[in-house]
Amino acid sequence: MSPDDDGYIGYVLSDVARLIRTVFDRRVRSLGLTRAQWLVLSRLYRRPGASQTELADMLEVDRASAGRMIDRMEKGHWVERRADNGDRRVKRLYLTPEARRVHARMWAIAESTVDDALAPLSPLERARFTGLAARVKERLQSLASDDLTDAPDASAPRLRARSAAAP
Repeated sequence: MSPDDDGYIGYVLSDVARLIRTVFDRRVRSLGLTRAQWLVLSRLYRRPGASQTELADMLEVDRASAGRMIDRMEKGHWVERRADNGDRRVKRLYLTPEARRVHARMWAIAESTVDDALAPLSPLERARFTGLAARVKERLQSLASDDLTDAPDASAPRLRARSAAAP
């Protein structure tokens, strides 16, 4: 397989994920949701009480960007900040009742989007595809976790280079 081949598994997986997001984005516009908003809703639905830092990690954005998003969503009465019982500096994030109602509508759109995407597959193929994708996801999570624990200290090479260059 060459980098020019559209059938390469990496390209296919990336394209499928991108296209599902694109179709879903268009469908949830009727609810008045942007991609950033539906991502926050879905993450906080699954992890109520996450901190701003944890949400930023889940969204793969910096803390400042997450903070601005949360500020806007808090002003729109979608998200509320609550003090952490153990650490006064930390605010925990929760969906408001209105956001939960919107999430339920959003979830119905998500289900129909996935059903439409998987329509060419038989029920057995869907089950196999889901099982195989879950195994790949589990493996990647393990690799990502291993990469974090095995990562060398980023400052070490610079220190060695500096000390080697010193007279």
